[in-house]
Amino acid sequence: MPHTRRTLLTGSLAASAALALPLGLSAPAFARSGRPSASWGVQSGEVTEGSALVWTRSDRPARMYVETSPTASFRRGVRRHPGPLLGPATDFTGTTPLRGLPPGAEVHYRVVVADPDDPRRSGEPVHGSLRTTPLSRRSGVRFLWSGDLAGQGWGINPDLGGYRVFDEMRLRDPDFFLFSGDTVYADGPLLPSVTLPDGRIWRNVTTEEKSKVAETLAEFRGNFRYNLLDRNLTAFNARVPVIAQWDDHEVRNNWYPGQLLEDPRYTVKQVDVLAERARRAFGEYFPGLAIDPATRAQGRVHRVVRRGPLLDVFVLDMRTHRNANSPDRQGADPVGILGAEQLAWLKRELSRSRATWKVIAADMPLGIVVADGATDFEAVAQGDPGTPLGRELQIAELLRHIKHQRITGTLWLTADVHYTAANHYAPERAAFRDFAPFWEFVSGPVGAGGFPHGRLDATFGPETAFVRSAPVANMSPAENPPYYGEVEIDGASGELTVRLRRQGGDVLFTKTLRPGQVGQ
Repeated sequence: MPHTRRTLLTGSLAASAALALPLGLSAPAFARSGRPSASWGVQSGEVTEGSALVWTRSDRPARMYVETSPTASFRRGVRRHPGPLLGPATDFTGTTPLRGLPPGAEVHYRVVVADPDDPRRSGEPVHGSLRTTPLSRRSGVRFLWSGDLAGQGWGINPDLGGYRVFDEMRLRDPDFFLFSGDTVYADGPLLPSVTLPDGRIWRNVTTEEKSKVAETLAEFRGNFRYNLLDRNLTAFNARVPVIAQWDDHEVRNNWYPGQLLEDPRYTVKQVDVLAERARRAFGEYFPGLAIDPATRAQGRVHRVVRRGPLLDVFVLDMRTHRNANSPDRQGADPVGILGAEQLAWLKRELSRSRATWKVIAADMPLGIVVADGATDFEAVAQGDPGTPLGRELQIAELLRHIKHQRITGTLWLTADVHYTAANHYAPERAAFRDFAPFWEFVSGPVGAGGFPHGRLDATFGPETAFVRSAPVANMSPAENPPYYGEVEIDGASGELTVRLRRQGGDVLFTKTLRPGQVGQ
């Protein structure tokens, strides 16, 4: 039987069911003998109609190569793409650009890491695949999204088979995965075991870097490596391109630029120092976000990812450019949660977009009140149901722009709050009315503590069509299984269907939107 993406996915179930345990891979790579090894798997990202980026990590200095083929057997059409030298400056990670790929096609790739002094001494190739962006509208799109992994003390549990939700998501055969922030919990140490309320024991795989809050670059890097110890996740990464954005826990809970910490767990008190180290590690462990060795520029978190005529994804960064958390009731706020430059970029790119659907990927929700302590607020809403104040002013400006520019097909996807929900925003219910109705869909956590749902702020008229959440704070994934969302766009009709899912295959809520219509 010929190899297809579907048969490859099914055939790799046995391999992904085994859980990778810590193997001392953080030891100095140059101290080892033998051939280089890409034991941390492969990832792809930033996929276009003719290009993609492929990532790996070596266990020692090595030269990275990628070979591509239209077939899983690599019997024809093999092309070699030279990659970078992997060394300690990037924690032995690296990304190779693949160019000249056929549009709308299945591309199989294999990554080889070789001794930089003797290319004949190479490790076993690590295989992956991806689908390039189609040129035709008739090619539909399916993708998944979620966020929040290894948080609140719940890490890789070998008794449960690790992050099994990634196996389930992989079998959905999506075109890509939108990782909506909190990709790691650098501020969340893990204990070897935790006693659950019913007396069961939750066991965590542990590493040295996960034994304390991350402060050094090495500790931040170790947080990203931690999740890659799970074979469910590495098998997922090999088959599903990832669009990654960050939120707070890549650095520290509820952080903002310029913050000075009073947390006694930290010896480094300047959050900007921590954020710089975290941002570097984040870039090293996701394709397309690392420092460019030629320009020394860091890959930008906010960007547009285009998926053919049907879909543009506007990936936001609601962390880097925000103002300080506060009671958030000021009457003027030029900085807001996006910063002036990012807001101008978003308005400009939305106006330019010709895609049928324009997904705004926000790492925080719009109308859900997220508190930071007794008086301050962490997201956009602050609980005042009246006209926009504080960060709401920036969102009001954006929503007004979308309406007045007659930009159709916008919807918001987010995570962060550790439950799943579908919220509809309408001007007739709102204090601010100069906008067109839209939907915001919430998912997650994909592997962290579950929490009760939050209250809504009436400024933009949100109404909950569906919500499912944990009844008490910080329920483990064993008690409150992970949530993820699915978006499917039909190539023939252009209709977009959102499904809110839960580990185990359950579809909790479904909503279908028609292209070109407003106020659905």
